[in-house]
Amino acid sequence: MKNLLTLLTGILFLAFSGAVNAQPTWDLQKCFDYAIEHNIQIKQQSLNTRYNENLVKQAKDDKLPNLNAQLGNDFSFGRSLTYDNTYDNINSASVSGYLSTNMTLFNGMTLSNTVKQRQLDLEVTLHELQKTKDDIMLGIAAEYLQILFAEEVIEVTKANIEVTKHQIERTRQLVEAGSAAKGALLEIEAQLAREELQLVNNQNTVQLSYLNLYQFLDLPISESFKVEKPKLPEVQANLTIMNAFDVFNNAVNTRPEIKAAQLRVESAMKQLDIVRGNQYPNLSFGANYYNLYNNQYNDIYGNRIDFGEQLKNNSRSSLGLTLSIPIFNRFQVRNGISNSELQIEDYKYQLQLASNVLRKDIELVYTNALAALNRYISTQKAVTSMAEAFRYTEEKFNVGMINTVEYNQSKNNLTVAQSDLIQAKYEYIFRTKILDFYNGVPITL
Repeated sequence: MKNLLTLLTGILFLAFSGAVNAQPTWDLQKCFDYAIEHNIQIKQQSLNTRYNENLVKQAKDDKLPNLNAQLGNDFSFGRSLTYDNTYDNINSASVSGYLSTNMTLFNGMTLSNTVKQRQLDLEVTLHELQKTKDDIMLGIAAEYLQILFAEEVIEVTKANIEVTKHQIERTRQLVEAGSAAKGALLEIEAQLAREELQLVNNQNTVQLSYLNLYQFLDLPISESFKVEKPKLPEVQANLTIMNAFDVFNNAVNTRPEIKAAQLRVESAMKQLDIVRGNQYPNLSFGANYYNLYNNQYNDIYGNRIDFGEQLKNNSRSSLGLTLSIPIFNRFQVRNGISNSELQIEDYKYQLQLASNVLRKDIELVYTNALAALNRYISTQKAVTSMAEAFRYTEEKFNVGMINTVEYNQSKNNLTVAQSDLIQAKYEYIFRTKILDFYNGVPITL
């Protein structure tokens, strides 16, 4: 039953591998481009940016004069006002028209400050859009490197399987020659079965890693691809990592989340200026035009006054200035100023909080990168030592000086060390890429 399950799993993997081999190859940048074009969060944030662009445009347009027209059609029955300003029992129909315009001349700089505030709010959304893109690119890079890590582990497992197969063949010859017990061969064959099972598990990990990347991209599995294997940077013992303090000093001046928080403070300050503007008088200019036609209007001789003559006689127009002076408004302005000042303080706290979060993230990434580097260096030495120890153990096993348990233990120790080395390498690469990203360097592989 176990052999059947292993066979079915192998068949499924081969089918998957065949499909993968027929798939196109994507590099990391293509993954970024696809996500930026198709990600729903980015599209939503782009809509928010366009909405704020409209708010800026409207704030600028509010400085323009308005223009409104009105037409009315009335039917009167019974006593109605006549052309000579008397009342008579007549039925009439009239058409009136009205045109007006109004323009604010001064309102405590409220309109100008509103334009500036809307522009600041637009910049906030642009930085928030960039932050959304950055977060998605970091997530994609993590999933991409996870695939590369899992595939490299598979290569190590395959190499170990080849070593075990070679040892099985050698042990079988010794058993047939009577130089080794059959139990030794069985132990080595059991070791091969365990390694083959580990290979299947590693292959499943690769498939799951691909699935995670596809889902992160919102890409249907029917449109799947195979990642390109880039030439990764070498990890060397003499490498130095840029200090977390220096990275933070650069990042705090460039990161979009910090820029957005700073602009929110500036926007709140403009809101305070807008509220303060309500303390000042409001001066506006207005103009109106009115006209009327009635089908029952007659002159003093009883003759019906025609349409053109009525429009000429009934035309009225006016223009003027209106000054509105606030005297008492139930302390709305005073309370509004107080609330705006509180809002400024709140946004300043949010700015400090964003700065603290960024600093902590950079410190954590720096610490993890340094730990990964140290782990890589120590594990590299361990792999070298264990490889030499395994070579020596294999020689002793071949001449019957040790049993298969010791042989397998030595081989497993080497395999674990090799896996740890690969993990430390990818951990270091990812963390340093994040540090570079915070420092303004685009993520590339």
